[in-house]
Amino acid sequence: MELGSYLVTAVIAYLLGSTPTGYLAGRLRGIDIRQVGSGNIGATNVFRVLGKTAGTIVLLIDGLKGYAACAWVADLILHWFPAQVGEGEALRVTAGLAAILGHNFTCWLKFRGGKGIATSAGVLAALVPGALIIIFSIWLIIFALTRYVSLASIAASLALPFATWLTRHHLLLTIITGAMAALAIYRHRANIQRLIHGTENRFGSKPREAGP
Repeated sequence: MELGSYLVTAVIAYLLGSTPTGYLAGRLRGIDIRQVGSGNIGATNVFRVLGKTAGTIVLLIDGLKGYAACAWVADLILHWFPAQVGEGEALRVTAGLAAILGHNFTCWLKFRGGKGIATSAGVLAALVPGALIIIFSIWLIIFALTRYVSLASIAASLALPFATWLTRHHLLLTIITGAMAALAIYRHRANIQRLIHGTENRFGSKPREAGP
């Protein structure tokens, strides 16, 4: 398979992932989601500001972006450019990473996007569903105990590469999911500071003013 096929895959998947679902949902209601709540365009802030229905729709679409990149975009490219044994998974990994980067750094909003948790979950559903089940269980436990979406997401991210190795014993996928986890935690750096200082919003609480 030629390098061009990977580049085409990455570009299509990036554009798919870069669709700013939360921002568009806010605009439909006459609200710039970046100026209210936490200021993030992800599903959590949409839940807080626009309500459960809008938040659920954004969550599902953001997750679907990641899954579609791996399962549909990659398969489409594989149809156009027949691959050697093992290259199909590499192409799906490329598509998944590009979709996550598209969501986190969307070209439509000056490369400022969400934190990529839902989109990453969609990618994991396509690549390592067993690991996703493990880290989602961790997410649910931490969230139930603390009501902090950010803390639950950080804990699940930390567990991701270990869950990948446990379920797949695949070094490359473990490294890739480790990189995904590192990016997710980096995107939560402001949340980490707020958690340390006790100013982070709990889910269901009244949102504070927009922050980074």
